[in-house]
Amino acid sequence: MKRDLYFSKPLMNAAGSLGFVPDPRAGIPFETFGAFVTNPLSLRPRQPATQPAVIEYPGGFLLHTGLPNPGLANAISTYKNRWDRADLPILLHLMADRPEETLHMVKMLEGMDNLAGIELGFAPLLANDILLLTLEMCLGEMPLIFSLHPDQVLSLGPRLIEKGAAAISLAAPRGRLKNTHGHWIAGRMYGPSMLPRSLEIVRSATQIGMPIIGAGGIWNDRDVETMLSAGAMAVQMDASLWLPRPSNTLPKPD
Repeated sequence: MKRDLYFSKPLMNAAGSLGFVPDPRAGIPFETFGAFVTNPLSLRPRQPATQPAVIEYPGGFLLHTGLPNPGLANAISTYKNRWDRADLPILLHLMADRPEETLHMVKMLEGMDNLAGIELGFAPLLANDILLLTLEMCLGEMPLIFSLHPDQVLSLGPRLIEKGAAAISLAAPRGRLKNTHGHWIAGRMYGPSMLPRSLEIVRSATQIGMPIIGAGGIWNDRDVETMLSAGAMAVQMDASLWLPRPSNTLPKPD
């Protein structure tokens, strides 16, 4: 029996922002969240980038980590009991570049009680046909959220929803900058400067009836409210969760 995608509250973290389990010691007000999204998980363990980097630019920063993780089997062994006992539903974010491996990972997660759904993330420039094949192969009882690059949301998103995806979420856009040694570094982009483009995409998506989870540039409670008013079914916060902030914003400092 297919599960419905449902959030009791329209706020959550984005993949890669808060680890693999909700940690009450992090000082994050999880009582305001409708779900917790894990860091990206691959089928096999993945090591950090040999030269991780954070490069600031006006309005944000570029982050390169290599998306390290213990692999899905190890993560289930380590975290499943904590996922089951968590006070809020869990969204497992899977790195879904190979459809056959993605299908194997999805089957590994079937029957988990406190799993609200699976969010699938993809490498940049992966062909649309690969994403559509992934949906066809993995569609089943578990709601599937496709985390798309902003350039793909309006072109590919409607086809994914028509074929059974539960929702679309906005992946962090990617860019490239030189580090202090003059080497080019590619990575994910974060910061308040992302917000106007994110709002434009979400607004356009909702006007054609696409269920979409807004993300990108969400820095305070006003941004959350603005994104919801644009029509997002829920909102993901990312790098802003790492920063101390004034008391009038949603995530409170330690």
